[in-house]
Amino acid sequence: MTSSTGLSRRGFLGLTGGVAAMGALAACGGTSGSGGGGTLRLVGVADQQKPLDLLLKEYTKTKFNASFAPTDQVQTSVRTQLGAGNAPDVHVVYPGDGSAMSMKQISEAGLLADLSGQSWTKRIPAGLKPAFQNNGKTYIYSAGSSVIGAIYNKKVFEEADVEPPTTWSGFLEVCEKIKKKGKVPIALGAQTQWVTQLITYALVPSTVYAKNPDFDERMKAGSASFAGSGWTEALEMYLDLQKRGYFNDNPNGTTFEQQTSMVATGKAAMAIQVSAVLPDFRKSAASADALGMFPVPGADDANQVWIPAGVVVGLGVSARGKHLDEAKAFIEFLGEQKNMNRWAEAIACVPLSRDANSKIDPVLDSFLPFIDGNKAVPFMDQAWPNAEVQPAHFAAVQELLGGKTTVDAALKKLDETYRKN
Repeated sequence: MTSSTGLSRRGFLGLTGGVAAMGALAACGGTSGSGGGGTLRLVGVADQQKPLDLLLKEYTKTKFNASFAPTDQVQTSVRTQLGAGNAPDVHVVYPGDGSAMSMKQISEAGLLADLSGQSWTKRIPAGLKPAFQNNGKTYIYSAGSSVIGAIYNKKVFEEADVEPPTTWSGFLEVCEKIKKKGKVPIALGAQTQWVTQLITYALVPSTVYAKNPDFDERMKAGSASFAGSGWTEALEMYLDLQKRGYFNDNPNGTTFEQQTSMVATGKAAMAIQVSAVLPDFRKSAASADALGMFPVPGADDANQVWIPAGVVVGLGVSARGKHLDEAKAFIEFLGEQKNMNRWAEAIACVPLSRDANSKIDPVLDSFLPFIDGNKAVPFMDQAWPNAEVQPAHFAAVQELLGGKTTVDAALKKLDETYRKN
């Protein structure tokens, strides 16, 4: 799912969407590092500027001209540069498949350098290899996994006398109590396209994968479909939240930035979001500990609740760059466990591999039992076979929220898009 995430995401993660303005990439530029061999160009997503700024300052072997842009701008602009043959030496890449800037899509086009010989690749967990590898070769570096859950304002929860729930019925009860206190239970910024997917992604692990862990393989084999699965239940649950009045007015006219502000300032209780954007929420909150996060329980049986955990947006090396060796050396540096730990801590994700010095943001503690208990699945788009399914999902959710389509029609469209070659 595209995130800042992608989010993306998906990773979302990854969490991507929107049309890029080419000039936006220069807005946050800067040069870091020292040494000879020319200056390398790096383009990343804004959500990852904090760890990259830190690590670029420490990396002294090469000079970098680094620039960053929001998730919803990077995808189109960098993909355009790749196609034109003037790609950055090191640039954002989304895990797995399913977007125009995903690892599989651009590695198959011969545009990514093979990173398989680097030592950090040996620490990639088996279950995450599809996000990193194509035909057995590693083409993307990522520091770890983000989760999707409810980022919530602790004060609003306290005033409504509610605690993070562990079942879907309990979640609805929490929303109702908050609504009766005159606050918006769930802020939804669906005008920002990648935000539309997050509630679906939070619910589908419980409605689909907890019952059919091999759903992705069955989809690829043609023996399963969106329309004939728990995706129907997930979208109906999504719409039920709207019918109950648990969203802000006009979600399709509300942006991610407005969503963030609503929760941070206490106008809304929570937002279903990817953990990679926690820093954005904290910047707007009264204090760093004003916010918490919990898994969204997509089932009435707590034992049947699963969560989404997707490899976060990473970096790749341009196969056609003029500084191939220098760019690969920088990725090797990022792959050192201490640097992986620092990156993961800065963006509130779970490190790809852990050691005694790994620090996981305390707000993610409630997610770890799901990850360690094999009740976590990658963000859905990381397994989709083409770059059209994710934007079709964005559009379907916006149309559902706007009353312009039905769940059955939306899923039929997703199935048709999935089957495109």
